Amino acid sequence: MPSDSAKRNGVALSDKQRIAWLRLIRSDNVGPSTFRDLINHFGSAEAALAALPELSRRGGAARAIRIASVEDAERELDRARTFGARLVGIGEPDYPAALRQIDGAPPLLAMKGNRTAASPPSVGIVGSRNASINGVKFASLIARDCGRAGYVITSGLARGIDTAAHRASLETGTIAVLAGGLDKPYPPENVGLLDEITSGNGLAISEMPFGWEPRARDFPRRNRLIAGVSLGVVVIEAAERSGSLITARLAGDFGRLVFAVPGSPLDPRCHGTNGLLKQGAIVTTGSADVIDALAPLSQLDLLDQPVIEEPGGERPPGDMLPPDDSDRERIASALGPTPVEIDDIIRHTGLAPATVYLVLLELDLAGRLHRHVGGLVSLAMMD
Repeated sequence: MPSDSAKRNGVALSDKQRIAWLRLIRSDNVGPSTFRDLINHFGSAEAALAALPELSRRGGAARAIRIASVEDAERELDRARTFGARLVGIGEPDYPAALRQIDGAPPLLAMKGNRTAASPPSVGIVGSRNASINGVKFASLIARDCGRAGYVITSGLARGIDTAAHRASLETGTIAVLAGGLDKPYPPENVGLLDEITSGNGLAISEMPFGWEPRARDFPRRNRLIAGVSLGVVVIEAAERSGSLITARLAGDFGRLVFAVPGSPLDPRCHGTNGLLKQGAIVTTGSADVIDALAPLSQLDLLDQPVIEEPGGERPPGDMLPPDDSDRERIASALGPTPVEIDDIIRHTGLAPATVYLVLLELDLAGRLHRHVGGLVSLAMMD
């Protein structure tokens, strides 16, 4: 059983760094993985911002890259403060420790509520929006028992199973992960529930900007955060091709435990969960199945793992000559629509790793590279 007070550590961003980080992640073609590579290469977000135009030009961008302005970043920070929220960096104490460990963890999270809810280990609970009465009761049981065992319950604020899990863990602690901005919760009927979460022992988080209306493509990104925050994910009533199965797959990719509740083969809402059981998910018929399996993982120290941090000083400019056109041609020709590992590109081309990583950054910022789970990359198909 995890301790009641989890350790918290990290290094706070300065106001200047927070604005630079926000500008960088809000600029065109800069996702979490690209953000990390830029910081690693240039040493700071400010230096990376200065390099973006040249990098994208060298990568073959059709037009100048859009870089978020200081004014844009300040407006978003002001909007967050007005809303009672804060943008927390990946290396800061309040950032969820388990989320730090996944590929492509968001560099900045918008957070509102009791930020200590991000410290204890978490269990994700997801499932059908059109849940049965028994499904809702079982989700509430699992959430309540896991909460009493010291776990925070994470879910996606959706109807059905998500709502039941949040409500059952209001007293012990729950995290609602939003697909849109924190000020644009979905569905509308759960606005009151979200207020209960953020005004009590719970927390709302999102990687999206304030004012962002959630679209269909944003929900898999939300599911990625649910899987990343949690040490294990419990799936209760999920149809085939449901979003809950995306969460389960991502949890497996991140090395987290996947639990599935068996259901009637005659109920379409159980086809997905029964399929997970065939694939090796942990059979879950009671809270003890979850608590016992997670006990060893909850003792692991996730706080000493490496995170994105800016070094104390700026790197000297020109510490590495830019790749030449022949280097770019060799790397581009080694890529295709099928994802490959970066180490394979290095072996295939015979180029220095630093050269390969820099050319991939150029292609990425030009919109010509796709990044995949596990650090794989592929060439984007151009129109």
